[in-house]
Amino acid sequence: MRLDPRITQTLAKALLWTLTGFTLLILIFIIVDISIKGLPHVTAAFLFQEPHDMGRAGGIFSTIVSTAYITLLAILLASPLGVGTAIYLTEYTREGWATRIIRFGAECLAGVPSIILGLFGFVLFVMKLGLGWSVLSGGLTLAIMVLPIIIRTSEEAIKAVPQDYRTACYSLGMSQWQTITRIVLPAALPGITTGIMLSVGRSLGETAVLLFTAGAAPRTPATLFDSGRTMAVHFYILAREGISMPNAYATAAILMISILLINLAAYTLMQRLMKRYS
Repeated sequence: MRLDPRITQTLAKALLWTLTGFTLLILIFIIVDISIKGLPHVTAAFLFQEPHDMGRAGGIFSTIVSTAYITLLAILLASPLGVGTAIYLTEYTREGWATRIIRFGAECLAGVPSIILGLFGFVLFVMKLGLGWSVLSGGLTLAIMVLPIIIRTSEEAIKAVPQDYRTACYSLGMSQWQTITRIVLPAALPGITTGIMLSVGRSLGETAVLLFTAGAAPRTPATLFDSGRTMAVHFYILAREGISMPNAYATAAILMISILLINLAAYTLMQRLMKRYS
């Protein structure tokens, strides 16, 4: 017995809408729960004071600064390497064993648990290279973690640029590098930007990697070689030790709002870039 195609289409739409609504409900529940428990404790003093008494008192200013330092350092290190790798894979090589090995390596790196990357960063950067628990160690390890995201998203964005663009440039006498920098990369910029912004969001919420590399000193780092506690690590310590659940939820609320704003900014920027280069 075969169902009417229209009935099948209606049932499929209903199922998809149900699944989408369920996903949105989970997101809304998390946002509302954290907002109700955390936002009442967010004040100007909480944002601009240093943590005191292991986080029981004071604010999260030093954790905000540490988060910004480590995230910015990781993105500045990973973005050129990731985009450059994507350009090499799509523009300078033919599909073969070399590209397959590079892609396989990137996919394997993306699947490595963050705790393993944290141990790797601890052994290499903290111990072997003598950088200690520092912003630099955390940024370097975090850059390795987000590198696969930037490579894959940038590669797909560059692949999406029509081949006719390249052919037209070559017919006008432009070199391959001129074609890439003046035509291909601007056209792929929305996708590349999205990948970088996703990496920023991933970096903001990371805990395990930074516990082993950046440390958890609750003070504002003065240099790249000072230890720093990010907001995610601060929240983890407060909640795990039961030091101060109100401050833990307030930190979680600030972290959640930061990630939401970054995602909103990424979406807005992507839409503007798509309109500009379409």
